[in-house]
Amino acid sequence: MTLRGKTAVVTGGSRGIGRAIVRRLARDGARVVFSYRENTAAAAELTAEWEQVTGVRADQADPGSLDALFAEVTEGLDILVNNAAINPPLPIAELTGEEFDRVMTVNAKYPALALRRAAEVMRDHGRIVNISTLNTVLPAPGTVLYCASKAALEQFTAVAARELGGRGITVNTVSPGATDTDLLRVSNPPEAMEQTIQMTALGRLGRPEDIADVVAFLAGPDAGWITGQNIRATGGLLL
Repeated sequence: MTLRGKTAVVTGGSRGIGRAIVRRLARDGARVVFSYRENTAAAAELTAEWEQVTGVRADQADPGSLDALFAEVTEGLDILVNNAAINPPLPIAELTGEEFDRVMTVNAKYPALALRRAAEVMRDHGRIVNISTLNTVLPAPGTVLYCASKAALEQFTAVAARELGGRGITVNTVSPGATDTDLLRVSNPPEAMEQTIQMTALGRLGRPEDIADVVAFLAGPDAGWITGQNIRATGGLLL
């Protein structure tokens, strides 16, 4: 129970990697507040598993929803995990201003404002973990906005590490590789995933729990000397 007595906020915690992160932090003893957009059934199932887990409906397309999320942690915060994001397939030839604003708001603006709000209530020696993607260094066609927004998030990490370091707060990025989630399987044909497995040193897709383990380490007491880093948790997809 390395996180007993700690309070965490995780965005996008009802499914996939976010759900695994919520479960892992709760298992380690933290009180966890997570956001979700519309999957109320999945959120209710998760809160039923853990007495100290609370779900808050908050749409990242609306930065005003941060009020409801942070209303749950006014007494203090120890951990923020900026996890939620969208990745609409969009070739540059089909790029519109409206879609640019939507993706950048969800993937970059909202996490930046969440980081600011977290810093206001975060106790000294807190932990901030931003979830990025391997695609910022291994881009794929159709991911221009996803890659750009996540690259911005990585820069937020670097600057925040400098600005918050005086309080002992660490700020790091975790960049997953191909991770076996519903989104991955919907977005990729089976042959593409098999090719990815063959390219990965550890010979399999990542599991959401693999990423949650890295986040839990960075959120825990043993990672106090690690800040401003981008941990590429890919199983050796990129070496």
